Amino acid sequence: MPFGPTKPVDMVIDYYLNDYKFAEPPRVTSLQNTHPLPTFKDFGEHVCFVADQRGYETVVHHIARQYLMHDARGAIVDPRLIVNKVVQEINYSLDGVMVKTEDGRIYEADYVIVSVSLGVLQSNLIQFTPALPHWKTMAILQFNMAVYTKIFLKFPRKFWPSGPRTEFFLYASSRRGYYPIWQHLEKEYPGCNILLVTVTDDESRRIEQQSDAETKEESMEVLRKMFHDIDVPDATDILVSRWWSNRFFRGSFSNWPIGVNRNGYNMIREPVGRVYFTGEHTSERYNGYVHGAYLAGKDSADILIDSAKKETRRYHVSRRNQTVIASGANHQASICITRFFMLFVLMMKKESVYVP
Repeated sequence: MPFGPTKPVDMVIDYYLNDYKFAEPPRVTSLQNTHPLPTFKDFGEHVCFVADQRGYETVVHHIARQYLMHDARGAIVDPRLIVNKVVQEINYSLDGVMVKTEDGRIYEADYVIVSVSLGVLQSNLIQFTPALPHWKTMAILQFNMAVYTKIFLKFPRKFWPSGPRTEFFLYASSRRGYYPIWQHLEKEYPGCNILLVTVTDDESRRIEQQSDAETKEESMEVLRKMFHDIDVPDATDILVSRWWSNRFFRGSFSNWPIGVNRNGYNMIREPVGRVYFTGEHTSERYNGYVHGAYLAGKDSADILIDSAKKETRRYHVSRRNQTVIASGANHQASICITRFFMLFVLMMKKESVYVP
């Protein structure tokens, strides 16, 4: 089938095997990093649902406490950590960088690591001065920022099957990707009476632009078709994620498209002067995953530290009779990851500032 499956059942199975992982259909997803999937190959194929009530940020706080000041309760109190700032402009030169935020604050640094999402880089939220070179812009634009939407529906009672091998059920529609993957959460949250339906790509963008009431109405229509012989009650509540509409994300995660070779990753993570780039979209092996973002951040920090040390050595060689240390070389580089890995890590002359 050169154009993919056309029957509803075949389409939803194909969707489950491909779109459900990569948030885009096989016709646009490169095979260079998907079959076999490196994450499954390196860490195993078991996919677990994390139901820890403390939330994902617990992992972030645990890592941050290893190098940021915190109180006896474990709360981060390091004055170098600055949050709730929106970066508007990054001005860079041979001598350093200047970061301007929307509230008018200016932060000067020797280097900056930019770890905003690929979607933000593709938008006009941050202005680079001077403009990024053409090769860098093309590297950023050639990758896809996929959209992955989770819709949670709460019901007054359970009406779906439960027990072993019933966690997922699929809706076979003649319209590919129309409320296709349903999942109950009874194992993770017994008695919660919540269903999770996942949509991606164009359907995600469409749903983000309509009201929750419209989405709930469409969802209920699908459920009543699936369980046509059961009295399906109306959902009492709905929660719809909107990553694409959020200007701080502009999508969920990157996807490696057809036609882009591995050199594309070299270019997208290549520094421009004193501006370094990191994030899951710079991880050739684990793009789209949290561990990809984390490991890419560590790699970028190591590259920056090495560069700063080499700069210091160059200064010492050229000025052997003076005690000169290149700016930035006597500071520690730090990596800080937030809930969604959306931040800047600045290597400051006077202080370290982390700006999400």
